[in-house]
Amino acid sequence: MARLNVLLLLAILVCALCLVASRHEARKLFQAMEAEQERARQLEIEFGQLQLELSTWATSPRIEKIARERLKMRAPETAGVAAAPLGGGR
Repeated sequence: MARLNVLLLLAILVCALCLVASRHEARKLFQAMEAEQERARQLEIEFGQLQLELSTWATSPRIEKIARERLKMRAPETAGVAAAPLGGGR
């Protein structure tokens, strides 16, 4: 009977240690999940900011300003503009 009691006590101790280890692992995984969710939220915020910046950079006035200043382009004068007929000149 004493052997059975010792064997059962060892089984209980092993089960208790396994329970503690699994709880600890679950807490570590939960913390890692929380950290990754926070990182995902930060990336979503950054993505929204980048989309806003992209829409700002692609506006017509900005493109026109760059064309004038960097590329030295200008709008043609109306006297030098010739209109081509539609339909390929039939």
